Amino acid sequence: MADDDGVQITPGVQRYVDTNNAYLAKRDKYIREVVKKWKFDTIAVHGLYSVNEAIEDYQGSIIEPVFMSSSQAYRDSDEMAAALGYLIPTWCYSRIANPSTYYYEWTLALLEGYGFDGETSCCSTSSGMAAIMTAVQPFLVLKRKDVFQPRNFLATAQCYGGTFQQFNVRLMEERNVECRWIQDPTNIDEWASKIDENTRFLYGELPSNPGQGFFDIKEVADLAHSHGLPLICDSTVATPALLRPISHGADIVVQSATKTLTSSGFGVCGAVIARKDLVTNLDIDALKKDFALYIKYLPNRDYGPNLHPMQAVMTLNDMRTLRSKVDLMSRNTEKVAEFLTKHPRIAGVQYLGLPDHPLHELASKYMWLVDAEHDDQYGKPINRYGHLMSFTVDGGEEATRTFFDHLERIWRATDLGRIKSVATIPAISTHQQQGEMGRELAGIPPNMVRLCVGGEHPDDTIADIDQALSYIGKK
Repeated sequence: MADDDGVQITPGVQRYVDTNNAYLAKRDKYIREVVKKWKFDTIAVHGLYSVNEAIEDYQGSIIEPVFMSSSQAYRDSDEMAAALGYLIPTWCYSRIANPSTYYYEWTLALLEGYGFDGETSCCSTSSGMAAIMTAVQPFLVLKRKDVFQPRNFLATAQCYGGTFQQFNVRLMEERNVECRWIQDPTNIDEWASKIDENTRFLYGELPSNPGQGFFDIKEVADLAHSHGLPLICDSTVATPALLRPISHGADIVVQSATKTLTSSGFGVCGAVIARKDLVTNLDIDALKKDFALYIKYLPNRDYGPNLHPMQAVMTLNDMRTLRSKVDLMSRNTEKVAEFLTKHPRIAGVQYLGLPDHPLHELASKYMWLVDAEHDDQYGKPINRYGHLMSFTVDGGEEATRTFFDHLERIWRATDLGRIKSVATIPAISTHQQQGEMGRELAGIPPNMVRLCVGGEHPDDTIADIDQALSYIGKK
């Protein structure tokens, strides 16, 4: 007999299927009865890599091994047939799957799903941009191959410059897929007014890079679901240590793990995390049932935005102390933001942690340091607002460049989320390509500086900023 995809189910193939079904049942029971009961930090440290597994399969290696292999060998033709028919878990080819990426994916799926009653899964990608492409492309397929259908989606205008380019150029200009930009994502009526029968998904970045945009996740998710549409959130800046959109109704989260998740800056990495049984108006059962597995085994198999196994383990290792690092950098950023609000050379400061920020109350509803109530240091819920902030320099573009060029300890780079503080001028770097009109749409003036505060003592970061600002107006 054969399954629905034409894989011949011989007795030999069925034997492998039965064996692996027993393995999957054992794994799922371990997740449900053991791992899901752990605190966030324990999941970040261990993921699904257990002592028993290490001893039985990997000679007792405490750290997850790096599998520097392009493919997997099989015992016989029956196992190969079962594996390539996706009837059993397989590392058939590292463009599709690899044991190292498996451990990274499971850890991130569990962290993004922390506190969520349902199930989550993850597909790793080679970068954050690959993660965005991977998350949105499946929803833009034509429903009927013989009839052209207009397609559109909604996205927050306050977003990373690369996201703007992907949506505005790669999708709108090159593929005629309309992106309907949301200028005020806190206005649910604006979202609602732009949805029609051709809308495929809603997309939002929060907190946004660099302007600190935010929106009510549950409210937007409820609106999306009322139209049979999924909500996709980019939560790169917050990470699951501060914000887990799936718990508030979002269907999919994209992470540029290059950033906050990998604070060391060792390489480029991304991920798509989705809840199972997500909402969509597409009639694709496999996509609905397990989106991350669907994109891994089908679209990404063909497009090939795969993650290198070495990078997977390096990122996984960085993630183990995520909560404590994000807490430290958030506290440091708050002190720097408070200093800047009082400096005469600063025209304005955008940081959600400042009580007078117009979105402070909304952000406080969602952004909490995970498990702070179980921490001996706090013992109660604590709001944290992340490491990213922006500010405008009084005196315009020339004064901004003067300040920027005189930074000594803070790195001038387009990176963010590093354990070392990094600054950039978005108008000439991360958001340069989207043009003046695009930057105006996103609220990015030429005198804006994006600052990502790291793990240094905040007094030293403040001192560097102060001395650089002192050069403004000097000849």
